[in-house]
Amino acid sequence: MVEQIKPQYSLSWISKIAEIPQSQWDELAKPLRTPFLEWEWLNNIETSGSATARTGWQPCHLAVWRNSQLIGAAPLYIKGHSYGEFVFDHQWADLSHRLGIEYYPKLLGMTPFTPAVGYRFLIAPGEDEELITEIMVAAIDNFCDRNRLSGCNFLFVDPDWRQVMERQGFYSWLHHGYIWANRNFQTFDDYLKMFNTNQRKNIKRERKAVTKAGLYTKTYVGSEIPRHLYSYIYRFYSNTCDKFYWGSKYLTRQFFEQLYPNYSDRVLLVIAYTEQDGQNPVGMSFCLHKGNNLYGRYWGCYEEYDCLHFEACYYKPIEWAIANGIQMYDPGAGGRHKKRRGFPATENYSLHRFYNRRMSQILRNYIGEVNHMEREEIMAINHNLPFNKREINFNLD
Repeated sequence: MVEQIKPQYSLSWISKIAEIPQSQWDELAKPLRTPFLEWEWLNNIETSGSATARTGWQPCHLAVWRNSQLIGAAPLYIKGHSYGEFVFDHQWADLSHRLGIEYYPKLLGMTPFTPAVGYRFLIAPGEDEELITEIMVAAIDNFCDRNRLSGCNFLFVDPDWRQVMERQGFYSWLHHGYIWANRNFQTFDDYLKMFNTNQRKNIKRERKAVTKAGLYTKTYVGSEIPRHLYSYIYRFYSNTCDKFYWGSKYLTRQFFEQLYPNYSDRVLLVIAYTEQDGQNPVGMSFCLHKGNNLYGRYWGCYEEYDCLHFEACYYKPIEWAIANGIQMYDPGAGGRHKKRRGFPATENYSLHRFYNRRMSQILRNYIGEVNHMEREEIMAINHNLPFNKREINFNLD
């Protein structure tokens, strides 16, 4: 559907990203810090059958055009559940149910199954960002009203864009992830120096445990990655989902295989082999990188080896990050193990708008208190990090 809004602009709602030329989409997405809004990644999620109406992720993207030129875009999905989002809004859904208000379907802006900060509207350089944003928000409000969607949520949003959207009337909900920052480390030993004596010894012990188990790890990046390893990524991902995260296996085998060759330049693999068999991996972590940023996404192993998870998901990627000038490493969801290995709790935000008046009023009245409690939790977590005294008060922003 194409909607004329001003003489120089037109709007369209797109049911699959393949309807938009890759070159035009990436002209807006490639300059961003995040790799997860690029055409190749989003199109792969759709064409592989991972994000579809059947899985509860119905693509419904918004595009703004000037003549035939794309000048604004937003990856959006109609959701009939809250699975795969990593922002747990079940309390809002429960409240809505108790008030007799339908919570689903809702409109969601995020990269599916990807809890990594960076979501925002894609707007062409040189355009009036406030104006294009206002046009897009008005179109979203109208779309949700016509289709009786309960609300619009944007998750893991870009910090600068959050301020733009707050001016459009969206409310920010504070969360936290665990992020490693490169503090001018030149070597892995420099990284170790920020820990207290006990934790420094513990990390060294954990790394040695992998060797004692008869394992070694190897890092592959970009064009170095043999094609057959992409099938292994799916096997490890699938195995981990089956063991620990029931109902979370959205990404298909086809998704991982389609990363080769057009998205290979973003991929980093840490692979564990036994000393007896250097051909068949026994464990693997799957990461992506762009610019100065590294993102841990998935991990798996066929057998439980002492400390292999820490080596493949934290220490080896940090080693690679230091050697390659990476400034930020987001290792993915969860935090129980991360905070003891140099990943402080770090703020991130989602943005929310409810179209029911009662729900909107409750959100407005209580979100400040909710955010205050979350901020206190972040402070409590970071108060107990195992750093040496010289590092205790470093800036966690």
